[in-house]
Amino acid sequence: MLALSGGRILDMFLEVKGLSKEFPVEFSLLGKPKRFLKALVDVSFSVKRREIFSIVGESGSGKSTIARVICGIYSPSRGQVLFKDSPLNNDRLREIQMVFQDPDASLDPRKKVKFLIEEGLRIHRIGEKLERNTKVREILSSVGLAEEVLHKYPHELSGGQKQRVAIARSIVLEPQLLILDEPTSALDVSVQAQILNLLLELQQKNDLTYIFITHDLKLVTHLSDNVMVMYLGHVMEMGPAADVIENPIHPYTKALLNSVPEPGVKKITEAISGEMPSPIDPPPGCPFVTRCPVAFDKCRSKPELCEVENRVVRCHLYK
Repeated sequence: MLALSGGRILDMFLEVKGLSKEFPVEFSLLGKPKRFLKALVDVSFSVKRREIFSIVGESGSGKSTIARVICGIYSPSRGQVLFKDSPLNNDRLREIQMVFQDPDASLDPRKKVKFLIEEGLRIHRIGEKLERNTKVREILSSVGLAEEVLHKYPHELSGGQKQRVAIARSIVLEPQLLILDEPTSALDVSVQAQILNLLLELQQKNDLTYIFITHDLKLVTHLSDNVMVMYLGHVMEMGPAADVIENPIHPYTKALLNSVPEPGVKKITEAISGEMPSPIDPPPGCPFVTRCPVAFDKCRSKPELCEVENRVVRCHLYK
């Protein structure tokens, strides 16, 4: 199947179908789980080749859990992940790599940069030593770092340099899908734009597909083809990024956008009332019912995703 987005020809690449993930948090005397944390609830979406697909939402909405399931770190409780029309397996996972939020946590402080970048090549037994050395230097240059960095430890690098090393580690195996879990949130504002520009250059150069996880809705407008808004493990709204950001229709998406400050613009921002409920004991019905400013009686029953204009939304207002 082919589609056109932003002037680029795209074909179906990744499909997530009815994905749920639960973590046991309480066990019986016999060791059987009896209470669960519901991190993901019946999540479905698809990503096309060469697309930038963004996932946004508050902390605890399930964004990073989706990323870890796709990467094979977690196994799904229910549902399926298809990569290029086939179920994920260990042979295909090499084609999916991830850049984590905090480079300090993702880089081994006891190893030099050369070891960190080369590690994937050694694990997968790719090339001889001389070939690996050449490959590591090429990758380091492609992320804008000098050769002298190879002989340094992570603590000797700046935050931006460490994130560039983390990106180099991820692309050295020549993946086709790169998952970016808030890759700039731990960096200074002055460095964030440099890393984002680097990621866009690498996407064009290496023909990559991105899943971009962020809480910054304004950033999504400039980067993404499509966006999915998550809340308490549920998909609340999904569609073309420009349409969702410029004309949100779900009350939660509207509240998220209204809380984003705009430089030079004076506006009264109203925080979303209350706190996100516990995923161990979620509210009945709509997951957003306890905080929604327009909730009514029917919201105490669970809404299904429905099509509205050119997107899908989970809300009784549009059923």
